[in-house]
Amino acid sequence: MTNEPTDSTASYSQLSPRNLNTVSIFYAPLTSFAEMWYQIFLWALFSSIFVHTIAAAICFATLRKHKYGKFFPLLIIIMGVLLPLTSGVLSSAAVAFVYRASSYQMPPLYALLWGIGQTVMAGCVGFTRILATL
Repeated sequence: MTNEPTDSTASYSQLSPRNLNTVSIFYAPLTSFAEMWYQIFLWALFSSIFVHTIAAAICFATLRKHKYGKFFPLLIIIMGVLLPLTSGVLSSAAVAFVYRASSYQMPPLYALLWGIGQTVMAGCVGFTRILATL
């Protein structure tokens, strides 16, 4: 009798998480400035686009019969892309610089929280009208 595994155990050992290299992508800490900045920026960009797409859908639903109001959702979506491309790039770079300068490794979950946090803060500034009081 040989010690070779049967077909069912051989396929199980080949699919174990230890043998998959793609699983480590989600848990590997970000170490370089470019990795940190890029991950934070992407989360800020996609969360902003997601929020602004919902806002544009609501705007279109309420203003679809208005002569000029039906075009406002386009402006909302454009702002959803421009906001992270301008201020999101700078704030993502600032956060990544602090992590890199202090020699901390950033878990990918923290990049998600920093990116979505930028969208939340932009929403808070927009809703509270802080800029209008300046």
